[in-house]
Amino acid sequence: MIVSASRRTDIPRFYLDWLLNRFDEGFALVRNPVNRAQVSRVPLGPDAVDCIAFWTKDPAPLLACAERLERAVPAPFFVQFTLNAYGSDVEAGLPRKAELVETFRALARAVGPERVVWRYSPILLGGRYTVEHHLRWFAVFADRLRGYTASCRLSFLDVYPKIAERMALLGFEDVPADQKASLALRLAELGAERGIAVGGCGDSALDDAGLARVGCIDADLVARVAGVETRPGWPAEPGGCRCAPSVDIGSYDTCTNGCVYCYANPGAPFSGGPWRHRRYDPCAPMLCDALRPDDTVVERVMPKLPPVRPRLF
Repeated sequence: MIVSASRRTDIPRFYLDWLLNRFDEGFALVRNPVNRAQVSRVPLGPDAVDCIAFWTKDPAPLLACAERLERAVPAPFFVQFTLNAYGSDVEAGLPRKAELVETFRALARAVGPERVVWRYSPILLGGRYTVEHHLRWFAVFADRLRGYTASCRLSFLDVYPKIAERMALLGFEDVPADQKASLALRLAELGAERGIAVGGCGDSALDDAGLARVGCIDADLVARVAGVETRPGWPAEPGGCRCAPSVDIGSYDTCTNGCVYCYANPGAPFSGGPWRHRRYDPCAPMLCDALRPDDTVVERVMPKLPPVRPRLF
């Protein structure tokens, strides 16, 4: 099983104590975000977990507790580190970019460049955030991350209904469809010049640009990091998701990074963070939540992944 921690919230930055306690106890309870009366009991012991995909915009806590992490983590891991060219008007709760670049480099030195994937995501336009702005600052970041990562994942803004009004009020929008492929190709060229392979999934424009068709949780990366074979995502149509199957243990409405484009929090960022964040208990089996009398708990059964088979070529 591959554990995703997490597409729904920034566990490494805000809830690492909870996650390490879950590893110690060997399980987590995860509420189904669609059917909220259904709860999965996800095993997190070494006999169940093959690989862990961390998602974060500031992994400094991972570095701060490296010794405990080494003892508690049940399987090899890699980190998806989102680093964008936005200011505090878009990503209000993040440290300055210069500090994040140094954190990125320190993490790569600690765990190896291949295990730190740079995410430049999502790409949006509006105000000072022009195509030229993205090209300029992507090149600056790529210069500073040269040798500290082998890969970058791109994605464009998805204007979900829950954020559409917010985006319109702020004057932000997705890149026009007829410009996406050319922008993606130019960013990929900037990355390649600096030894960073740029790719992605989930948008046909990336395919149109000829970028590497790789998942965020990429099967080949999992094989190299964890030594196990997993089924790659094969979308039914161009531009679909290519991520290997995983189990996410996060919870929506808990991230306090304050990003205005976030689909995981229903309203605009506000002081104090999302309401579920205020229910955080690092010792609880469920993140910022608790079982209710009408909940149904189901054991999540996932077979261990097979080891990588020897390849002739």
